[in-house]
Amino acid sequence: MDYKDTLNLPKTNFPMRANLPKKEPQTLQRWETEKIYDQIIEAAQGRPKYILHDGPPYANGHIHLGTALNKILKDIIIKSKFMAGYDSNYVPGWDCHGLPIEHQVDKELGKSKAQMTEVQVRQKCRDYATKFIDIQRKEFQRLGVFGEWQDPYLTMNYGYQATIVRELGRFFDSGAVYRGKKPVYWCSSCVTALAEAEVEYADTTTPAIYVRFAAADDFSSRIPALKGEQVYVVIWTTTPWTIPANLAIAAHPREQYAAVKVGNEVYILAQRLVPINMEVFGKDQFQVLAEFSGKELEGLKCAHPLYDRTSQLILADFVTLDTGTGLVHIAPGHGQEDYEVGRSYNIDVYAPVDDRGRFTDEVGFFSGQFVFSANRAIIEKLDETGALMASEEINHSYPHCWRCKKPVIFRATHQWFISMDITGLRDSALKAIDTVGWIPKWGRDRIYGMIQHRPDWCISRQRSWGVPITAMRCADCDSVVAPGELFEKTARLFEKRGADVWFELDAQDLKTEGLRCPNCGSSSLVKETDILDVWFDSGVSWAAVLEKRPSLEYPCQMYLEGSDQHRGWFHSAMLTSVGTRGQAPYRNVLTHGFVVDGQGKKMSKSLGNVIQPSQIIDRYGADILRLWVSADDYRDDIRISPEILDRLSEAYRRIRNTCRFLLGNLEGFKPCDQCPPAEMIVLDRFALDRLNSVIDRVKKAYEDFDFHVVFHTLYNYCTVDLSSLYLDILKDRLYVEHIQGPLRRSAQTALHHILSALIRLMAPILAFTAEEVWSEFVAGPQKAASVHLLLFPENIAGVDFSNEERAFWAKMLALRQEASKILEEARSEKIIGSSLEAKLEIVGPHDFIAQIGEMEDPEGFFIVSQLELIAEETSEVDQSDQNPLQGVSVKVARAEGAKCPRCWIWSTNIGTDPEFPEVCPRCAGVLSDIG
Repeated sequence: MDYKDTLNLPKTNFPMRANLPKKEPQTLQRWETEKIYDQIIEAAQGRPKYILHDGPPYANGHIHLGTALNKILKDIIIKSKFMAGYDSNYVPGWDCHGLPIEHQVDKELGKSKAQMTEVQVRQKCRDYATKFIDIQRKEFQRLGVFGEWQDPYLTMNYGYQATIVRELGRFFDSGAVYRGKKPVYWCSSCVTALAEAEVEYADTTTPAIYVRFAAADDFSSRIPALKGEQVYVVIWTTTPWTIPANLAIAAHPREQYAAVKVGNEVYILAQRLVPINMEVFGKDQFQVLAEFSGKELEGLKCAHPLYDRTSQLILADFVTLDTGTGLVHIAPGHGQEDYEVGRSYNIDVYAPVDDRGRFTDEVGFFSGQFVFSANRAIIEKLDETGALMASEEINHSYPHCWRCKKPVIFRATHQWFISMDITGLRDSALKAIDTVGWIPKWGRDRIYGMIQHRPDWCISRQRSWGVPITAMRCADCDSVVAPGELFEKTARLFEKRGADVWFELDAQDLKTEGLRCPNCGSSSLVKETDILDVWFDSGVSWAAVLEKRPSLEYPCQMYLEGSDQHRGWFHSAMLTSVGTRGQAPYRNVLTHGFVVDGQGKKMSKSLGNVIQPSQIIDRYGADILRLWVSADDYRDDIRISPEILDRLSEAYRRIRNTCRFLLGNLEGFKPCDQCPPAEMIVLDRFALDRLNSVIDRVKKAYEDFDFHVVFHTLYNYCTVDLSSLYLDILKDRLYVEHIQGPLRRSAQTALHHILSALIRLMAPILAFTAEEVWSEFVAGPQKAASVHLLLFPENIAGVDFSNEERAFWAKMLALRQEASKILEEARSEKIIGSSLEAKLEIVGPHDFIAQIGEMEDPEGFFIVSQLELIAEETSEVDQSDQNPLQGVSVKVARAEGAKCPRCWIWSTNIGTDPEFPEVCPRCAGVLSDIG
């Protein structure tokens, strides 16, 4: 007889080889054909809502690993919340307006743009955004991300544009919006103003200069020691190009200053910096004539070193004495602090620089030169006039445009602003921050500090592609004309024709009937041509999406983006929501880190370390990418490399093979075949008790967004608890016992519970593989069309162990580990081959040995053929000894008898059955039942 034919070997159609790149698209097609997401939404009706609002990616280019990380994280949350019993409908969105798209269109149009109307250019921008929305939509879906992909929100949709106008109108109505000339970040390359969120800092090397300003007033009127002296006030600056716009010099009111005589000249400097400055100037012989507070200098004037005008000495608390001279050159048109302090002294806002960053004719010597290029010429001119004291190169952090990556300037222009203080927006936003749960907690301090210290929000941009600021100005007196009815009329027009209508119609057609200037009464109005900051566009998505769609809710439960969005989307959404609704738009904010290479370096084309999501998907499959997202704590930067992906592929293989083993050994098993817990053997109930612990830990980890805990818990469960322990022990029972025998049914009952739970617990992360396993799993007559329609598993009832029972099994696991080590030593010494050739002798305390003896199959637990248990009287226990096997010893010998050719267990009773004399009594009984 061929005994192999009598064994219950695993059978399954679930392949060992995943072949995910080929299979996943088939699963996507089935999800689409069967409208699985629609079924999920329908099944969730009436549940409590958990809405994660999508921060819109920019519709420009293919997705990269950062956007893949973001979308997969969101999808894990969405799927896990559905399975936790929530209605977590996900509406994806795209940010469609703004400079990156307009720049790309400009490149494509080239010189032909000059012959096009603004509306035609805008249509090209719309077409460009639409193209990449379609591309990115497919790329996101390929990741296995669920959502309303056929009805996303787009900031360029007519209804969305109308919402932007209405929300802007609310700010105007509140009195928070004003138009003024003040310095803003200005990108000369992009030719537009920038908001705080559009500026990033990078190290750069620039010239730093010490410049002396000759006294124009008699300083001895305040400081008698300077009578008859030739006095100079010395400043230090790292932006020589701003010297032509200098109108003042600031001193700290409470710091001490000194008048230092060198030869026939007297220099005024901060007292504590005198030795340092003298060394820089190369002056080793000097005399301090007087010391005085900075307040003594207020109101005195100096001569500008290049132009026929004076520079006023003023006081400012922001003056520091850690570098320079303790006296700060002030150009109110080129710096926020300069502007603020200049305004308090009624100093003009002077910025002789055009949109392209070139000096205007007002500056004479440097007219037409780009400001940064003019640094050298300005230094040379100062040296020529004798005003230059010293020059050096320094490396420091400097603001750059986050789009073109070029240095920006502060430049005073007429812009539109939302005030942070007129309506109390700053204070209200700071209070709202503390109503939000920030994950990680440091996110609270980050955004709090940004809002606490930020200037007014510059919301105007000098470009074409965006939503216009739908206000008007008086043609006669330049007053702002922006009543609420103008915004409402415009919003209704936008709903029908889109924002292009603002550029198509003239002011007469756009304005409401009878609209006049509130200041002078003129009816001659001009429409504003600046567009809105795109951060306002995406910032009001809570109004355009959460408030508008019945399936969502405002405030939502969560915003989730990268940590850079504390100064971006989280920031603008907070300000717009607090400014018009008085509350934060989100209850929780979760942030993730950035993707870096295997050495922790930022990815860049120049380093050659960039990996595209498509490369990973084509080689490994999207589930490996999803596993990567879950494997590390995403709150920090996440590393990726081919080596990391190979390790994750191996981890995936172990999880997959565990599922395959479970499926193979459940062949022919139906849910109705399950044993009641009371009839299961103790080892199987122990396995389900461990499963309950895994269920609790994984569900808690999903709830806490600790997805790395989910991954490691499931991986360790599959490799340690199951493959290396429980499933290894079960093989004998599963393969050898009668196919419907009670011992095998007990094991299969446990396996059915384990696989049912495992599929659901891994589904939010391994979305495709869980679906594939589910398709092969026998779940009963009411089997769901998709694993993603299911809820997370509940604990298996009736299998929980007491603390005493768990303590016994912990001791048994330690004993099995010790036995395995001794068996391996015996194998190395050629005493035995496989562990089934072994006989174990276990000596230990009477109570423990008795408990082992009460087990249904203690030999099977150790995977040996024979077991000899020897009880000893309990000796006194050493309480300080943490060894769980205190008083227990294990020995190994070769098993007695002969090897059963069917089960391979050694037995002394082979030949006792007359019908089947070649096999052991157990196998003889099974063969007899088989017939």
